[in-house]
Amino acid sequence: MPKVEIYTKMFCPYCVRAKRLLGEKGVSYEEHDITMGGPRRADMIQRAHGCTTVPQIFIGDMHVGGSDELAALERAGKLDPLLAG
Repeated sequence: MPKVEIYTKMFCPYCVRAKRLLGEKGVSYEEHDITMGGPRRADMIQRAHGCTTVPQIFIGDMHVGGSDELAALERAGKLDPLLAG
């Protein structure tokens, strides 16, 4: 299974939604809280090609996008194969 990373902020409902979906699938993920900014936020922006909103989700080397994009992958039946590697 590829490494899953999610950049989040406190009190973000979209972050909660994305983490819930990953949790329902039994996916372990590394969470980076960027509430206070700092180098992790700069890392996220670089990796996400300038995107500044949260969550930003990465599966392996692939930038998935945010919560809506993650949910769209699930609806299209493409999330499980992506998580399987």
